[in-house]
Amino acid sequence: MNNILLQDFIYIAGSELPYEKLRNKTILISGAGGFLASYLVKSLLFISEIHNLNIKIIGVVRDRRKTEKILGRDKNLKLIIQDICDPLNIKEDIHMIIHAASIASPKFFRDNPIGTLGANIFGTYNLLKLAGDKNVENFLFFSSGGIYGETKGITTEKDYGYLDPLDSRSCYSESKRMGETMCNAWLSQKKTPIKIIRPFHIYGPGMDLTDGRAIADFITDVVNKKDIIMRSDGSSVRSFCYTADFTLGILYVLLKGSNGEAYNITNDKSRMSIRNLAEMIVKLFPDLKLKVISKHRENGDSYLISRVKDNNPDMSKLRSLGWKPFYNLKDGFKRTIESFL
Repeated sequence: MNNILLQDFIYIAGSELPYEKLRNKTILISGAGGFLASYLVKSLLFISEIHNLNIKIIGVVRDRRKTEKILGRDKNLKLIIQDICDPLNIKEDIHMIIHAASIASPKFFRDNPIGTLGANIFGTYNLLKLAGDKNVENFLFFSSGGIYGETKGITTEKDYGYLDPLDSRSCYSESKRMGETMCNAWLSQKKTPIKIIRPFHIYGPGMDLTDGRAIADFITDVVNKKDIIMRSDGSSVRSFCYTADFTLGILYVLLKGSNGEAYNITNDKSRMSIRNLAEMIVKLFPDLKLKVISKHRENGDSYLISRVKDNNPDMSKLRSLGWKPFYNLKDGFKRTIESFL
């Protein structure tokens, strides 16, 4: 195992969370081969081993070979190969469901908006139905900070801004909003114990460096020992969160959060403009003598630029559960880049 990942998992497993609640539980995780979900799967298996909890994971994925390359094989991990948009027929008892399957890269929002909608709407429906059939103890939905639209100032879980449904990029944010509404409907009518997380700009070891997002491009450039290429003026401000802190946030919500509630997850102490982030990253590796160079996007570039110039999510709700981030921007990005070297 990569030494950086090992350190991350030791940090997560060493939390004072009530991991005993996971003893002998079977947890179904959709999209288990994706960046965030695969990191969560590895963390749970590590926690299970360290604390002798006998946690079983059922991962619903579309590509066995790709997923096994990421997750390897484990006696406590079973993969089900199918599209989450198709009805699920699972015989095993399931105690918890974590719905993390989703297209999240902006480069697909224009090219595959229907596919983007599918996992967030039809996939959510199928998993909520399964949750009712299995009478689960927990249903956790991976939503997105994108559901807030254009907001100003600090954004709490009750603040919602403008979101244009006819903007091509909205296929993601609007379907995440609908996924949340569906979760609330199942809570109201079926008493399904749902919880929601809203991630903001998560990065770390194992992230897809080809997904077209700025931070992935920056990391790719440094790993390849090339100058960072900026495709915008870099003035947009974002809050970034390292995967270990994010994963711990998930577990806080899962084990200590309240049913029917949504929780922002990011590091509110790690806000920075895209340009300043690029400048910081090159300075982390001074021996490479890299620069930040601005270039216009080429004609035909399918990337859809966000209209949100600044997001400043409030983290007091998650912090009230006892969670707090450990990794700052410099440490987090240094660890991430070194994990790819």
